[in-house]
Amino acid sequence: PYLTNFTLLFMTVSAFSMCCGYYERVKSGAISPHDFYRKRYARVWPFFAVMVVLSVLVDRDLRSVQEAVLDLTLCFNLLPNADIQTVGVGWFLGTIFAFYMLFPFFTYLIDNRRKAWGVLMASLLVVYIAVHPLFEMGEVARWNIVYSSPFFIVGGMVYLYRKPLTRWVDSHMALATLLTVVLSVTVFTTVPANAPLPILRELLFFTLLTIYALGARNAVLHNRVTGYLSKISMEVYLCHMMCFRVVAMLHIDRYISNPDMLYIITVALTLMCAIGFSHVVKFYVLPQLSNAYVAVRRRYGYME
Repeated sequence: PYLTNFTLLFMTVSAFSMCCGYYERVKSGAISPHDFYRKRYARVWPFFAVMVVLSVLVDRDLRSVQEAVLDLTLCFNLLPNADIQTVGVGWFLGTIFAFYMLFPFFTYLIDNRRKAWGVLMASLLVVYIAVHPLFEMGEVARWNIVYSSPFFIVGGMVYLYRKPLTRWVDSHMALATLLTVVLSVTVFTTVPANAPLPILRELLFFTLLTIYALGARNAVLHNRVTGYLSKISMEVYLCHMMCFRVVAMLHIDRYISNPDMLYIITVALTLMCAIGFSHVVKFYVLPQLSNAYVAVRRRYGYME
């Protein structure tokens, strides 16, 4: 079950990658709000819309239709304590898109390194207050942008320190690997899961992994497989629950009695299905739909 926490690592990586693409341009005004948000919707919405439509066709109930309307806005995380179930892992996309909406404000918060450290400390204090039993404003968990904000801020801070971190890890690869392993083990053995600040262990651990990956030039992280998967990682994440439901329909548990082997085969089939589905939809189906959409607009005079 702990592996579900790696979704928080995705938040840190997303913030870092967003900074790589937009931080300087937003600060300098080189990109307009229209272009920024148009690019974000174009990147996320088409595949997510396909998943929402498929979920509605499978569930065929009023709740799924209601949620579909909210899902397709990509703004459903603005609802108080939204419990979106149409796409099982859609809560993450809601949090990510809330971060996209706040990204111009985010660049202001981490305008420089010293300011970013102060903002990180403030975000940790807010999380501590929000998870305290005496907090009277309702449950706050990882689908809430406030709760997850330290992971986004750390991603931005890694971006601010990217050049010295990359040089150091690249120049001291063996030492960096050893330190990453030792410090990761230390974090898990010294920081309890039920600490007053429950995200502290994951925040430290995922920061270490992000820094290591930033400077690593080895074949483990840099190869054709990881390069290919990086292009469809978001799509795989969004569709893997649907693929798991498909695999469950095969009822392979009737033929495999060993639970460990059943788990391994189920994971393998789910990943194969998710990768195949993501590849076909992203590289074949969506481009065809986009071309058809452009052709219709041109035919009826909506485009020059």
